[in-house]
Amino acid sequence: MSYIRPVILQTDRLYLRRPTPDDAAFMLRLVNEPSWIEYIGDRKVHTLEDARNYLLNGSIKSFETYEFGFAIVILKQSDMPIGTCGFAKRDFLEDVDFGFAFYPEYTGQGYAYEAAFPMLEWGKDHLGFKKVVAITVPNNLTSIKLLEKLGFYLKENILVEGDVLNLYSKELDV
Repeated sequence: MSYIRPVILQTDRLYLRRPTPDDAAFMLRLVNEPSWIEYIGDRKVHTLEDARNYLLNGSIKSFETYEFGFAIVILKQSDMPIGTCGFAKRDFLEDVDFGFAFYPEYTGQGYAYEAAFPMLEWGKDHLGFKKVVAITVPNNLTSIKLLEKLGFYLKENILVEGDVLNLYSKELDV
């Protein structure tokens, strides 16, 4: 099977492209960052093969099925992947879920906002989303701050697999 790697979006400093199995090393590190495990959860991805399967059964499959998923965020200057940003269809949510995650050394430099803002626009313009939601644990203050900067508002708390999560919402058709 051949994998398409088109750039979905680009900004002054970033490319956002579809993931491929070749992103396994990047994903292995990202999902095992302490901040990922604390705020997103342990995905039990411990080897390159686990990471490859995580990508194949996650964002790659999502792009093939829905035309969206989590894009790989690439730093133009070095052609290095530094994070992910995009959308997921989750069984327990009525609306499409928006999310992002970055290597810790690339937080606090505006990269997440630089990737997230045009991704939301792409969701509206290219995918026709009218509304998206985002979920986070209540103590993930950095993500909450970014969601609010992007225009999300706290809609309610929800219970998912025994965890209380904040459900944020954003109307895109305004």
